[in-house]
Amino acid sequence: MGKVWIGFENGKYYYNEGDQKETMSTMVYLKNLIKDKNIASITPTSKSAVRQLCKTINFNKPLVIVEYGPATGVFTEYFLKEMTDDSMVIAIELNDNFVDYLRKNIKDKRLKIYHDSAENIDQILEKLEITNVDYIVSGIPFTLMDTDLRKRIIQKTNSALRKGGEFLAYQTFFQKDEHLKDYLVKEFREVTDKIAYKNIPPLRTYRAIR
Repeated sequence: MGKVWIGFENGKYYYNEGDQKETMSTMVYLKNLIKDKNIASITPTSKSAVRQLCKTINFNKPLVIVEYGPATGVFTEYFLKEMTDDSMVIAIELNDNFVDYLRKNIKDKRLKIYHDSAENIDQILEKLEITNVDYIVSGIPFTLMDTDLRKRIIQKTNSALRKGGEFLAYQTFFQKDEHLKDYLVKEFREVTDKIAYKNIPPLRTYRAIR
């Protein structure tokens, strides 16, 4: 593995290829944060927060996971690393630059990338001839949506999941119940939430079971 710039050693700065990719991902994220009002967090999700949100996912069997708002693919790459060879990730992203980044940097036949809105999940699954999925993981900012859009996305999310399937969402820690939890309680049979402190800023995470 060749060395590239970042750490300090013998009067020079280096980092390895894995760190380079992570740094590039963060830089792309921050550049788009300035331009796109639909990006709620100031940094990509930490690895610790990713593991905390995904701890209920059983990766030992074939899965279909939908991801709303993958950005630079922090969760996406975790899914692909953990899941079986016959599983699938369907990533739905609105931001043009994030879509380009994902297509250029994550090459995996199990990943399907759609430049679209989460509210069109039903149409996307129909194109793929998929009736229901196992998990839907979401980082899109429900706080910034109007009431109708929130309601529509949550209802379609519930319909897209198999019975017992889970909607796992992560939002900014100061989010009010009226922005997401109240909608989840109306649509799902079981809803829990907690704070993930090992993230900058901390996240409020949700688990909703159909």
